[in-house]
Amino acid sequence: MSLNVAEILHSCRFFAEVQDQAFERLLRIARIVKFEKGTLIFRENQECPGVYLVGSGLVRVFKTGGSGKEHTLHMIGPGDTFAEMAALGGFRLPANAEAVADSTCVLLPRDLFRRALEEDHQLCLQMITSFSYWVQHLVGLMGDVVLRDAVSRVARYLLNAEADDTETIELPSLKRHLASHLNLTSETFSRTLRKLIDAGVIEETDGSRVRIVDRNKLRLVAEGLSPKL
Repeated sequence: MSLNVAEILHSCRFFAEVQDQAFERLLRIARIVKFEKGTLIFRENQECPGVYLVGSGLVRVFKTGGSGKEHTLHMIGPGDTFAEMAALGGFRLPANAEAVADSTCVLLPRDLFRRALEEDHQLCLQMITSFSYWVQHLVGLMGDVVLRDAVSRVARYLLNAEADDTETIELPSLKRHLASHLNLTSETFSRTLRKLIDAGVIEETDGSRVRIVDRNKLRLVAEGLSPKL
């Protein structure tokens, strides 16, 4: 089923508190953009086109070092946004973005979005509130990478991932991107998944999906309160 602009805006956590008048304003400037798997959406240091909202699919935001090595900063799925900081700050894009699955997004063009914020103080206040949650998320992510071991990091990712009614989670087809996001090697990530499977916390349903078998135990593992696996 194809998603329309209103559905994607409604599903986005960043715009969850936007009220009717402001929502209509966003609808007028928004447009659908689609990316096939493997498409480079933008490159680091390019001018920012605007704020992207993911309706379906998966987008990877990443940096590339001088040696060509890539580090995944974020994996952006349905309900989340990317490029919002550059759009609002008026600076060049600080990272690259690519579609790692066929993806449908909404684009709020930068200049039109900034003008909407200037003209609608309520919308601007709602965006500030949303940014505060985003900063809180980033602080938590940094804490995960610095303070948690590999098992806790993977467990926490699975806890926060969007699962279907059967508690099944779709992992990125290229697990090395997710491993990089968690600051792990691909080998360590695979071993960690195997530990969780062997402990009966999750089970692998196919090559790219896992199902949470015991969410309470997974939560204990994520918080470092479970016996060492």
